[in-house]
Amino acid sequence: MPDVIIIGKGPAGISAALYIKRAGLDVTVVGRDGSSLEKADKIENYYGLPAPVSGRQLLETGILQAQRLGVSVITDTVTELGFDDMLYVKTGDALIKAQAVVLASGASRKTVRLPGLSEYEGRGVSYCAVCDGYFHKGKDVAVIGAGAYARSEAHELVPLARSVTVLTNGETPQVDFPEEMRVDTRKIAGITGGEQVSGVRFEDGEELPFSGVFVAMGNASVADLARKLGISVIGSSIETDAQQATNVPGVFAAGDCTGGMYQVAAAVYEGAQAGLSAVKYVRSLK
Repeated sequence: MPDVIIIGKGPAGISAALYIKRAGLDVTVVGRDGSSLEKADKIENYYGLPAPVSGRQLLETGILQAQRLGVSVITDTVTELGFDDMLYVKTGDALIKAQAVVLASGASRKTVRLPGLSEYEGRGVSYCAVCDGYFHKGKDVAVIGAGAYARSEAHELVPLARSVTVLTNGETPQVDFPEEMRVDTRKIAGITGGEQVSGVRFEDGEELPFSGVFVAMGNASVADLARKLGISVIGSSIETDAQQATNVPGVFAAGDCTGGMYQVAAAVYEGAQAGLSAVKYVRSLK
């Protein structure tokens, strides 16, 4: 039985695992995938990279680092977080108990099924304006979404792009968009292009040219798991204090699931803090 279970094997979860393991505790990481970072084509705004790397490369390197230290990493879907005599995590194949849990599974972003969307991920389709907006400087870009998240992503792009068009894909806008963002409510038929994205085709047959398409359909986090255990959730983000502790003793959270800045650097910092806090908590029980 591990001392700590970490839900999520992205930067926040692996960072927490490194600190916990180096402190001499047993830790198990459970995660289905590496969250949206897996879809990042190039990362060059993170410390220590002599050349851009893909999100997948960065994730794999972190997992290998943790495994080298003896961290157990399980690829599975977490179906339940609960407490009986101890905290426990249920997956499709197992029930794992521990004295502490770190929630670090990221913010699962809603997407939309459109022809060409998955094919052009990393080739013009992006899920992070802060990460990839610079590559479209002075060009026309689109943001798919109708709510606050789409507006936030569009705000990041306005200073960089020549134009920003918000595509609601038939939905009524859920927020007010500033006048510097064009809003098009037509249904989308698909993403077009060759080697790279060239535009978006609508169901009425018209096509608009774009160099990049940013998907911002809203966030769905581990909030459902958290609420069942009585963890405080604001919107879709888990509430923590400065030590990444939730209101439930022994449960900590880090990374995108806590809201804030969706960047690798922030996730690594919060993961480290959550890991140290979990170590302190477990030692207090002995």
